[in-house]
Amino acid sequence: MAASDTGNAEDLVLEMVDAQRARVREIARRIAPGLTDDDLLQPHDHAALASHPEFQFEDGILAGYLAVLAALRASR
Repeated sequence: MAASDTGNAEDLVLEMVDAQRARVREIARRIAPGLTDDDLLQPHDHAALASHPEFQFEDGILAGYLAVLAALRASR
């Protein structure tokens, strides 16, 4: 992948990460309305999130996007 392709891919993945973070935040706040953004950094500390399959699924997608972003950055 050329350097310019990597930059374009990184921009796309960053958009995906932002959208997925918003989705995870929305789901988390529906499940446990009082949670803050800091709480979402450690979702397993909150039983309602840790045991909720929809949250776990969406959080896993976010983790995957973050892994792709790290790989793109490491490939430069």
